[in-house]
Amino acid sequence: MKNIKILIAAHKECKVPEIKDFYIPILVGAKGKDDIKGFIRDDEGENISDKNPFYCELTGLFWAWKNLDSEYVGLCHYRRYFTCQKKLPKTEDERIKCVITKEETKEKLKNVDIILPKKRNYLIENLYSHYKHTMYIEPLDITGDIIKEKYPEYYKEFENLKKRKTAHMFNMCIMKKEYLDEYCTWLFDILFELEKRVDISKYDTFHARFFGRVSELLLDVWLYTKGYKYEEVKVMDLKPVNWIKKGTIFILAKFTGKKYDKSF
Repeated sequence: MKNIKILIAAHKECKVPEIKDFYIPILVGAKGKDDIKGFIRDDEGENISDKNPFYCELTGLFWAWKNLDSEYVGLCHYRRYFTCQKKLPKTEDERIKCVITKEETKEKLKNVDIILPKKRNYLIENLYSHYKHTMYIEPLDITGDIIKEKYPEYYKEFENLKKRKTAHMFNMCIMKKEYLDEYCTWLFDILFELEKRVDISKYDTFHARFFGRVSELLLDVWLYTKGYKYEEVKVMDLKPVNWIKKGTIFILAKFTGKKYDKSF
């Protein structure tokens, strides 16, 4: 029987699935915050909780890497989950019941050791150009320099960001712990070096969160270089996404140079 734990990264009190000993809500950026009943904290044990304003849900991933003892470890968000349901209800209260279950997860892990979100397709541009139009490109370019210097065997896949239009996003995953250990060792070494080379203070609070965004693109750089097998699973937003609004903001970014200024 597989021992699987999925962390739910949350920065505030929220609804969580009622599947105990499987889903574990974790308060990210917990340093200086009050406890939330039923939540663990990312500022206990070995942690980088104080980096949460810049690293986003990655402080939860780091905590899991360093402190969670489980055969398989996963990460999702308080507003975004894996689901095996094809048709989803409209309300948040009903959607929270549609998250992937322990039994469904175990069944999928019979054939692979990594579960990832279904790839997002950006259709009209590659991953690099999409990032350049919506965010400030400097941190991503410097990330490429670091990979070329420290992990040259991964640089070809990094350069493929300029060709590929699809990616496993959101920093969501369920992995065998030994793969998670390998991935996090590589990922955080790169991000900590990036922190030394970029002046975070010149970005506003939204754009200073680039470590979390860069890491979304690095997951496939690691995965495709290693060649590990994986299965994709649908991602469910608890609140339905306004795709018209999202598409409009993207088009403005692409054709007018207006960067994103908030999450949506």
